[in-house]
Amino acid sequence: MAVSIYNLPDETQRADLSAVDAAGNEFDLQGIVIRVVIPEEHVQELLAAYDSSSATSPVVAYSRPLARAALDALQAYMVSRQLP
Repeated sequence: MAVSIYNLPDETQRADLSAVDAAGNEFDLQGIVIRVVIPEEHVQELLAAYDSSSATSPVVAYSRPLARAALDALQAYMVSRQLP
């Protein structure tokens, strides 16, 4: 089944964030926040195809739509603000 994933480009924004890395260390960063929408009917399929212990998971059929949604939103954000 083809997985549909959407972005909300009007809600993409620059932000100052506080986060915690995998080792539990807190850090601050400036970044672009991108909202991605995964339809509920695709959630179980995506999770079933994902193995967090495998560097090659998920397969391209699942990872490419996620990457494209994020990159499309980032590109639209940069273009709309005439940023390099």
